[in-house]
Amino acid sequence: MHTNEKPIRVWDLPTRLFHWSLAASFLVAFLTSESEKLRDIHVLAGYGLAGLIAFRILWGFVGGGYSRFAEFLPTPAKVLGYLRSLLAGRPQHYVGHNPAGAVAIFLLLGFGIAAAASGYATYNEFGGHFMEEVHEVAANGMMVLVVIHLAGVLVSSWLHGENLVKAMITGWKNTRNENPAG
Repeated sequence: MHTNEKPIRVWDLPTRLFHWSLAASFLVAFLTSESEKLRDIHVLAGYGLAGLIAFRILWGFVGGGYSRFAEFLPTPAKVLGYLRSLLAGRPQHYVGHNPAGAVAIFLLLGFGIAAAASGYATYNEFGGHFMEEVHEVAANGMMVLVVIHLAGVLVSSWLHGENLVKAMITGWKNTRNENPAG
């Protein structure tokens, strides 16, 4: 930690448990998706994913601090400003989610809802082949977003000299004595 940095609690325990549980549920669901033998595990992981997303949506309104959607709502102006700062080599620093990360969060939640709903429909034989296709597109879209998210975490950690993985485990980040954005 630099002398002009101080630790700050950013991610509360419910947000961190959600994050890692969602990652595990999605990974299990994705890895079991092609196995008829593991179908029950796939379905349970999907139900878990759906329940976690329902919790996160609720927590986005009633949770604390940086977990609230209002703290990181990605307006077009914020996203464009952040992307311009990245291209200029002087990325804006955010204590919570940066605007690009916020877009990824909302897209992940949306793809997760689509995957869970279409998976439920497919499992219960509603919608036929169309729902199977929706389910596959949503799951693959979610995987693409996960890969982009992981790359963004690595790049952002490097650009800002932060360990974002550690912050999502412990809940604490070191902030500079500056006026950091939300």
